[in-house]
Amino acid sequence: MNKDMIFNAIRGSRAALGTLTGAWRRGSTAGNRQLCLKPQEGPSSPNPTPTPAPAPAPTKRAEFRIPGIRPSDFDKKIIVWSGRFKTVEQIPEFVSYEMIDNARNKVRVKVCYLMIGLTILGCFAMVYTGKKAAARHDTLSARNLERMARLRAEAQREKEEASRLAAKPQ
Repeated sequence: MNKDMIFNAIRGSRAALGTLTGAWRRGSTAGNRQLCLKPQEGPSSPNPTPTPAPAPAPTKRAEFRIPGIRPSDFDKKIIVWSGRFKTVEQIPEFVSYEMIDNARNKVRVKVCYLMIGLTILGCFAMVYTGKKAAARHDTLSARNLERMARLRAEAQREKEEASRLAAKPQ
């Protein structure tokens, strides 16, 4: 192999090192020109490959047509929701897959916009209720302290009742 190629691979990036190891595995020191249509010029290619002859003109064939799909009731509703047709009765018996796919994509985007709007509306509702609770001095800490006091009182009552039942003669 060429010394310059080795030094460039060592100095260069990992991609250059990969090029070096690939060339070493192929047993070639020339660049990879296997996929190039232009014949390689220079001393490394003594026999240039001839250019391929132009392909014959294709014969006139019937145009490829995607078969129609019979949409389900849900697909028909989606097509109407997407705005492609006004009513379910206007939808033909067979429609293309692309029409169903486009309708699903449009409805998916509309649902995403609806969810975004509801999320923003929910955020405003939480801010409003939070401000009202703060005005009433109703905080989570206060609720937690009340609940803990109630649980302690219930536990104390149960303890007293259990000691009363144990002290009662049978």
